[in-house]
Amino acid sequence: MHAVTDKGRVLLVDDEPNALRVLSAILTEDGYRVRTAADVAEAKKLLGQWECDGVVTDIRMPGADGRQLFDYIKQNFPQIPVIFLTAFGTVESAVSAMLEGAFYYFVKPPDYNALKGILSRAVEQCRLRREVEQLRARLSADEQGPTLVTGSSQSRQVWDNIQALKDTETSVLVTGETGTGKELVARALHFQGVRREHPFVAVNCAAIPRELIESELFGYEKGAFTGANSQRIGRVEEAAGGSLFLDEIGELDISVQAKLLRLLQEKEFQRLGGNRKRTVDFRLIASTNRDLAAEVADGRFREDLFYRINVFAIEVPPLRRRVSDIPLLVAEFLREFCAREGKILSLSPQVMHLFEHYAWPGNVRQLRNVLERAVVLARGTEIGLRELPSEMVAEAADPSPNAVTVRPLKEIERQAVRDALEHCGGNKSRAARLLGLSRKALYKRISELDKV
Repeated sequence: MHAVTDKGRVLLVDDEPNALRVLSAILTEDGYRVRTAADVAEAKKLLGQWECDGVVTDIRMPGADGRQLFDYIKQNFPQIPVIFLTAFGTVESAVSAMLEGAFYYFVKPPDYNALKGILSRAVEQCRLRREVEQLRARLSADEQGPTLVTGSSQSRQVWDNIQALKDTETSVLVTGETGTGKELVARALHFQGVRREHPFVAVNCAAIPRELIESELFGYEKGAFTGANSQRIGRVEEAAGGSLFLDEIGELDISVQAKLLRLLQEKEFQRLGGNRKRTVDFRLIASTNRDLAAEVADGRFREDLFYRINVFAIEVPPLRRRVSDIPLLVAEFLREFCAREGKILSLSPQVMHLFEHYAWPGNVRQLRNVLERAVVLARGTEIGLRELPSEMVAEAADPSPNAVTVRPLKEIERQAVRDALEHCGGNKSRAARLLGLSRKALYKRISELDKV
């Protein structure tokens, strides 16, 4: 009875039929999936059709030999390890191949237990290499972020602005409500542009305590302050050659705003505790959900910095103003979460109707969170009203298919804060993350809303 485990897929290459039968039976019994080839030509054909985790090949064969097969694998399938079987007369050739990257060699007839041990290590190494390659590919894709959805005329205008600005050195201010996708716009400006081969460094100004933001941006020298036991470069230096994205720049303290202005004007800065001026080249992209012009009028934001960063502004409209984007966003998020959860799901017509008539105070981020929750809860093949938060289901009771509920923004904001706190069991830190706010900003919203 063969083992039911899947230890890996192995290709055996040998011109001796009996040798193939014996080794194939041994490895199959041990849990490997095995295919065999009687010559190099057949082996190459199988390699092109079947992904394997290791090759065990004889060296001396009529026509092309095992060394030539090894050279072919090294050039076309470098992640696949090769183990040689060789007679005494070709040991020198096997050793030479190992120096060039072959995994191991055995003199015929091999010690089969030793061969199984070496093969196990070879297969594990091959699979780890594949996992690393896949992880690198995913990280690269994640770094660039999801593709911007451009189903509505408003979103297409945002995309047109990105295309017009992506290759310029112009500072860009991305504005819009919380959760609209401002960082997505910033990433598109970077990864679509000429600086895409250099770093994209994002700093959430609302999430870093006021007393730490300066050292986070500019770095510090050893001994600059208590606890500075070593030198540290800041995010500005990390962005050299690339783009620095200051998310929620309106949260910066006035003193840090002054240093940022000097940096933008002179492209020079000093680390905390340092005396040497350092030059850095980067492109600034900033975002805010505040009315910075009003912040300037109230003395909370420097006017000169405002004009410096607001050379060109891209407004990301709220989701309620770009309803035609919703089906595309739903498809994107469903694909992501269904793949993660191993499910195949669709939205019921009632849910899609509700989505297209809901106010979405949390914008795209809220839609994404609602869909993630629904996919996790869904037990059938369709997401229905029962998988949605209760306050959204209440709106679905409206019998008019074209009805649009319009509520004051403060009321919508108050409800979003309450829902987030309820969803997170009163945990304000988690609620703040869900809403896309800093903990400090959430406390401020709660205080302001309680006065309304």
